Order: sequence, then C-alpha cells, then structure tokens
Amino acid sequence: TAMSLNRSCSSARARAAVLSFLPILTWLPSYPVRRFLFSDVVSGLSTGVVQLPQGLAYAMLAAVPPVYGLYSSFYPVLLYTFFGTSRHISVGTFAVMSLMIGGVAVREAPDDMFNVLPANASNMSATVDTEARDARRVQVAVMLTTLVGIIQILFGVLRFGFVTIYLTEPLVRGFTTAASLHVFVSQLKYLLGVKTQRFCGVLSIVYSLKAVLWNITSTNVATLILGLVGIVFLYLVKYVNERFKKKLPVPIPGEIIVVMVSTGVSYGLSLSDDYMVDVVGKIPTGLLPPAAPDFSLFPRLITDSFTVAIVGFSMDISLAKTFALKHGYSVDGNQELIALGLCNFISSFFQTFAISCSMSRTLVQESTGGKTQIAGLMASLVVLLVVVAIGFVFQPLPQTALAAIIMVNLLGMFKQFRDIPNLWRTSKIELAIWLVACAASVLLGLDYGLLVAVLFAMLTVIYRTQSPKSSVLGHVPGTGLYYDVDEYEEAAEYEGIKIFHSNSSIYFANSDLYVTSLKEKVILCVCVCVCVIICFEVEDVDSTEVTREVSSDNHVAVQHINGPVGDSCPDVDSEVVHLKTPNAVHSIVLDWTPVTFIDSVGAKAIKQVPVSKEYAAVGVRVVIAACSSKSSHDFSPTVIIISELCSTRA
Repeated sequence: TAMSLNRSCSSARARAAVLSFLPILTWLPSYPVRRFLFSDVVSGLSTGVVQLPQGLAYAMLAAVPPVYGLYSSFYPVLLYTFFGTSRHISVGTFAVMSLMIGGVAVREAPDDMFNVLPANASNMSATVDTEARDARRVQVAVMLTTLVGIIQILFGVLRFGFVTIYLTEPLVRGFTTAASLHVFVSQLKYLLGVKTQRFCGVLSIVYSLKAVLWNITSTNVATLILGLVGIVFLYLVKYVNERFKKKLPVPIPGEIIVVMVSTGVSYGLSLSDDYMVDVVGKIPTGLLPPAAPDFSLFPRLITDSFTVAIVGFSMDISLAKTFALKHGYSVDGNQELIALGLCNFISSFFQTFAISCSMSRTLVQESTGGKTQIAGLMASLVVLLVVVAIGFVFQPLPQTALAAIIMVNLLGMFKQFRDIPNLWRTSKIELAIWLVACAASVLLGLDYGLLVAVLFAMLTVIYRTQSPKSSVLGHVPGTGLYYDVDEYEEAAEYEGIKIFHSNSSIYFANSDLYVTSLKEKVILCVCVCVCVIICFEVEDVDSTEVTREVSSDNHVAVQHINGPVGDSCPDVDSEVVHLKTPNAVHSIVLDWTPVTFIDSVGAKAIKQVPVSKEYAAVGVRVVIAACSSKSSHDFSPTVIIISELCSTRA
C-alpha cells in the first residue's frame, strides 16, 4: 500500500511538472473547436498581417538584414504556443528590444571595421563592405540572443520571476518613453534618405540627431515624400481603427497596405535605380539551416544579455498579467521566464534575434477575437508563408516605408508623456523615478540608463522608509477609524492619551528619526501640558515668590520664581514639576500597524525613549499597539527588549 501510494504521488508530481512545463496541455485537449477556432484563425491572420511588416521594420532597428526580422517573427511565436502561459499576448519582434540589440551589434561591428579601399585608387575614399559587416552583426545578435535565452531559463528554473518588482511601472514607462525617442531619432535618416553613421552608447541620440541635421541638405526628396505619405496614411488608419473599433469586424491593416503599395510603386517606377531610394534588397527564399552561435563573443556580451533579458521579461509579464486579469485567468511568472528563454535560446540556432511581446500586436490579437495561442500559431504560419514562398516580392520595398511604420507605432509610447502631470498630482517620488528613468536612458543609452533608473528607484525605497510620515492619531466618532488629527477635523484625541503613528518599519536607518519625531509630536505635548499647569498655578499665587509647597493632590519640586504675577512662564528644569491633573497625558500608544520588522538598533532606540523613564513618576505609560508577532520572531532580542519596555499590549 505504501509503495502504491508513493508511486501514485510520484506520477502526480510528474504529471504536474509536465503540465507546468507545457501549458498547452492544460487547455488544448479541451479546446472548444466550434466556439474558438474561427475567432482564433481570424485573429491569427490579422496579427500575422501586422507582424510581417513589423518584423521587416524592426530588423532595421536590430542592425541586421530585414529577412532576419521574419525569422524572428516565426520561430519564437511558434515555440511560445507550447510553452507560454498567456493566451492573448503576441510575442515576436519588439521595438525597444530590437534597438537594444542593434546598439550592441553596432558597438561590436562598427562600420569602420569593414572599410575597404578600392584597388588602384589611392585617392578615392574607403567604402564599407556591407555584406561582411551585416554578417558580423548577425553573429553578434544571434550570440546575444543565445545568452538572453540561457539567462531567462536559469532565472525561471531558480524561481527568480520576482526580479521584475524592481522595475516599477513609472520606471518602465519612463524607460520605454526614452527608448521610443531613441527609435524615432534612429529612423530619421531612413525617412530623409540621408547616409549617416549609426551611434551607440552615451549621448548616442545627440550624435545621431546632429549627424542627421548636418546632412539634411542631402535629403532624397522622393524618399521623404514616400515616407511622409506613409506616415499620414498610417496615422489616419490608426485613428479610424480606434474611432470605429466597435463597428469594424477587424482593424484595417494599414501597415500591410503601406508595404504592398509602396513595394508596387517602388517596383513600377524603379525608385531604387532612377531616384536612388534605398530599398530592402535581397530576401533569400526559405529557412536557414541551424547553426551554432559564435561563443567567442561570450565575454563581451554577457553584461548586455542580462539587461536585454530583464527588459524583455518585464515587457512580457506586464502585458500577460494585464490581459490575464481582464479575461479571468492567471499566468505563471517563472514559466513565462522559461518560455521566453526557450523561445530565444532555441530560435537563436536558426539565426533570430531576441524577442519579447508587442503591445500593438497584442491589442490586434485580442481585439480581433483571439481566445488562445492558436491565434499566435496562425500568425507564425503567415510569416512562414512569406519566408518560404513569396519573400522575394518585398525586395523593392523602400526602407522609408518601414521607417514610417516604426514611427507611427511609437505614438502609443509618446502618449506616456501624459504621465507627468498625473504623477505630479499623485506622487512626486514616482514622478522623480519616471523622469530619472527617461532622462538617464536618453542621455546614457538604454543599458546604463536602465541601471541608473533601477538604482534610483531603490534609493527612493530607502528614502521612504528612512523618512517616514509620522502623526498623532485621533478617533473619528461613531466609527472604528483613527486618522491624523492635523489633517482631519473630525478626528479627536482621547483625553490623556496620545496615539503616535509612523508609516514605516523601525530599523537602523530610521530609528533615530523615529525617536526624534516621537519627541516632537508626543513628548513635547506632555511638556507643554506641564508648563501650562505651572503657569496656571503661579498665576493663583499672590506673592511674587514661590517656594516649596506640598499638597495632597499635587507635588511641586523646589523652585523659586521671582517676578510679578502674570509674567510669562519661566524656564523649568527637569526637576521642576510633576503634576497630576485630570487633563495631563497619562498614556502614550505607539501604533505599530505598519511595522513589519524591527532590528536590534531600532529596539534599543525604542527602549531609550525618554518618556518611559522621565514620566514614570507621574504615571505616563508607554504601550505598543498592533505589534506583529511575525516581526517579533524575526529578531529574538527584540522580544526581550519590548517585554522590558511594555507592561501592557493595547
């Protein structure tokens, strides 16, 4: 019986492990063909039509030939169908990821590494061997993708899905806004048809913009006109799709229309030969055989791979959680890491670059009725059809048309500038995170900018806990609520009781500030009460000199006061007066509701609070309310110190 029980438990665990690793097995056997299949097919075809031009366009951002964007729009999408936990996101090429990869590729394979001098032409300037340069950049992008996949798989296996909590929403939105500015500037040269060097690293956006403006007089008019027409058309299509989305059965595929029309115009008018318009060029037919990455690049790319891996996962999981919440199911962050890692790692052997999910394609996939990743599978088959059969058709496609597609797709990211006034009203600290993430990423580049943004966000956490807001609480009559008496007029203090609240845990970084704030808001209140009582008693004295006096109700220490009656209350030392009156403070409550932990330094600081000793003679009692047992167990000496400090738990 024991053996059979163990065997059944082992099989159950194995089955759970398989279902976790291959989420498709949890929904495919019960897939409702009649209800879902038609919607998924329509959604997949619509998404594939969008994915095709975006794959071609984002390959330009990744600094590799356009066909590699098609490869990256097929293999990862196919694999995600089996390993992903989200039913609605559209994985594949993504502008921010592509730009980051392109920056690394350009850094490792710059143009000046491939300068070639013409034979027997010493007076002529060197030309760039674009074929050799592109081949090297592909190797860099492929190896970077392999490392990104390995890192994401390891993070998923080690259950490191929590790392994205350090990429807060304001940080991510500020970072992606900066990335959109980088992308926009990088496409200006394609829109204008000018020849400039591609820059990367610190101030690369400044150098790129300067280079474009410096060469703006050499703008190709035909290229500019074609690009502007594409931008205006795509903008109008996006407006119509948004304005009439409830009436349109499927969104108007503006991008594929631009690709087809511009390709036809380019071919019919021979724009490449007669008007010097840059076109996509050769697109080989068929898929490439698998090949191992160049592992000699490993030491130079390992740092970049961590950045790309984390950014890619943060984009994926944020969208996945958003649509899972909307449609009532859950996603597994660690499995998403593994899924993305497998998509990148396996696909890299087929010459792809790193992918994530795209907001624009995800919205298309979801709005056109996509129910499961069958829609993603259909989208990948659309791309496969182009790669295998009709890729050559897009060889005359002008690069300015792809630039127009990229620029218009950035509109959604540029709308994130609206976050600034909203954050100004709601949270100045989150606004600072947004601005630092954006400014640092614009000026320092996306890799260093992200690092600076994360460090700054962590510093804000330290700042918030080191400088917590403190207050004296009062009770709102007729309720069980307690609020700051300085902010809420309805809140009234209990007679003789001061409730002190600080919205942070107590540890070495803020323990002194906690005690200081406690003195300012509570202990000084006790002293003020005492001084008022002294002045009141003095004003009742007929003579101008007061000496020792003891009564049954009050105890007055030795003190001589010289001066006329009615003068201001003189300074009193610590030995002066201890008076017991009906209005005196007799209890101080430390509200520890927000305190999740207290370390030894914080505990010692609480023990040294002066009120627990100086006012013991008059019965001022210090108690702790809502002390978490969990926080006490985290540090055993704390329990001993608190037990010495408090005689009562409120």
